[in-house]
Amino acid sequence: MVLKTFGWSFAVTALGLVAAVLYGGWTAFGVVAILSVLEISLSFDNAVVNAGILKKMNAFWQKIFLTIGILIAVFGMRLVFPVVIVAISAQLGPIEAVDLALTDKDQYQQYVTDAHPSIAAFGGMFLLMIFLDFIFEDRDIKWLGWLERPLAKLGKVDMLSVCIALIVLLISSMTFGANAHQHGGTHADKAETVLLSGVAGLITYMIVGGLSGYFEDKLEEEEEREHEAEEKAAREGKPKSAVKLAGKAAFFMFLYLEVLDASFSFDGVIGAFAITNDIVLMALGLGIGAMYVRSLTVYLVREGTLDDYVYLEHGAHYAIGALALVLLVTIQYEINEFITGLIGVVLIGASFWSSVRRNRAIAAAEGKAGSDEKTEVSSGV
Repeated sequence: MVLKTFGWSFAVTALGLVAAVLYGGWTAFGVVAILSVLEISLSFDNAVVNAGILKKMNAFWQKIFLTIGILIAVFGMRLVFPVVIVAISAQLGPIEAVDLALTDKDQYQQYVTDAHPSIAAFGGMFLLMIFLDFIFEDRDIKWLGWLERPLAKLGKVDMLSVCIALIVLLISSMTFGANAHQHGGTHADKAETVLLSGVAGLITYMIVGGLSGYFEDKLEEEEEREHEAEEKAAREGKPKSAVKLAGKAAFFMFLYLEVLDASFSFDGVIGAFAITNDIVLMALGLGIGAMYVRSLTVYLVREGTLDDYVYLEHGAHYAIGALALVLLVTIQYEINEFITGLIGVVLIGASFWSSVRRNRAIAAAEGKAGSDEKTEVSSGV
C-alpha cells in the first residue's frame, strides 16, 4: 500500500536528487534535500485539509488531482509563479524574467522579496477565511470544546468571518503603511498594494468557495434522491452504490483545491529564498516536497485516517489559521520558516494525540459495556 501510494514520490525524489547532483554537485544535492524537507513540514496541514475535500470526489477526479493537479502544483506554483512575480513587479517580459532568474540570481531574489507583501496579503487572507469559516461552523465533533462552542454561536451572525478578515487586513495594511512612512522608504505606497492584494485573496476565496459550495449543495440534493433509491434497492435486495462528487461539483472543488494549494505554497516559495536563490534548485526541492504532500493526501483518503482520527482536521485548520497570521505578520516583520513549520507540526501532533486518546476511551467504554453485558447474561443463566 505504501509503495503504491508513494511510488511516484520516491521516483521523483530519486530523479530530482540525481538532477541536482548533475546540475551543481553534492552541494546542490544537499540544498534540494533541505528544500524538500522544508516543503513537507510546511505543507503537512495542507495534506490533511486536501484529504477532507478529496474524499468527497469520485475516482476520476482524484486521478485528475494527482496528475494535472501535481503539474500545476510543481511547475505552476514552484517554478512559474516566482518568475511571474518578478515579471510583474519588475515589468519584464517572461523571457527576460527567466533570463534574470538564471543569470542574475541576487537581483531576481530582490524582486521576489519586494513583491512579498502583496503575496503574503493575498495568501494570508485566503487562508484566514478558510480558518474562520471552519471555527464559526457548528460541528458535532469538537476538539477544543471550551473555545469552539462559543465560536459556533458567534458564527450564526451573517458575514462575521468576512468582517473579521477585513478588519485584520485593514490593521495589516495600516501597520505596513505607517512603518514604511516612518522609515521614509519607497514602500510607503505599497500599503495600498497590500490592501488590494488582500481584498483579491478574499474575493478569490468567496468566488471559488462559493461556486464549489453551490454545486456541493446541488449534489447533496442528488444524494438525497439517491439515498431514497438505495433504500428501495435494499428492500428489493439489490446492492447499494456510493455517490461522490462528480461533474461541475467536482470541477469547482478541484479548482478550490488548486487555489488552496497555491495559498499554502506561498510560504514555502518565499521561505526557500532563505536557503537558495537558484530557481532550478528551488523547483527541484519544492517539487519533490509537493509530490509527497500529494501522496500523503491520497494516503489519508484511502486509509480513512480522517475518519479514525477525528481531530486531525481540527488541528490542520488551526494550523491554517496560524499560517495565515504568520503570512500577514511577515508583510512587515521577518519570521523564521522553522517557527512556521513547527507551529503546524505541534498543532497537528496535538490533534492526533487527542484523537488517539478519544479512540482509546471509546474502546475502553465499549469493552466495559461488553463485559457488563456478559456478566448480566451469566448471572441470568
